[in-house]
Amino acid sequence: MKIGKKFNELEFSEYLSIIENNKKYSDFNTLGLYRSLLENEKLEISQKLKIRDFANSYFQKTFDFLQIKDPLTYLKVKTIGEDLTKGDEENLWNIIKENQQKILKDKRIKHRNFGDYSKHNCGYDDCIWNGLMIRQNSWLVESNMHFKDDKIKYQQKIKSERRKSERKNEYKIIRDNLNG
Repeated sequence: MKIGKKFNELEFSEYLSIIENNKKYSDFNTLGLYRSLLENEKLEISQKLKIRDFANSYFQKTFDFLQIKDPLTYLKVKTIGEDLTKGDEENLWNIIKENQQKILKDKRIKHRNFGDYSKHNCGYDDCIWNGLMIRQNSWLVESNMHFKDDKIKYQQKIKSERRKSERKNEYKIIRDNLNG
């Protein structure tokens, strides 16, 4: 069975019944559901909050994974109806970064090519690469997921490689002295 119309065209009661019976719909999309809360102009803020909380009771893990897949949508949905100062917003972004790192570590995911981080989106409407799936280290990348620990790990890797080359040089000198 299909829903038959876009999420952002639904009424309050329709949202609730669709969320309750989500397994019956072949075209049900949780990301679309959460994005529609931001786009639907028929709903009041109190209704959006009720729908968000009701949806979270069914899809809490999916909502939490939005921090990795689409962090901006996660932030906007989480703060529906709230007036944020710059400091509050910065605090929330720091929390999202910590949660991203924790989720990736818990799920043992090594790569960081998810959702918005895996597509080119430079902000220009006429860009020929908009929406193109890209690799993490491509020159087309607009932003990538990085954490404070990355710098430490990188520095440790450089240090390790330097020590390895120093040991090789020492062994070569010892070998040369023994042979010659």
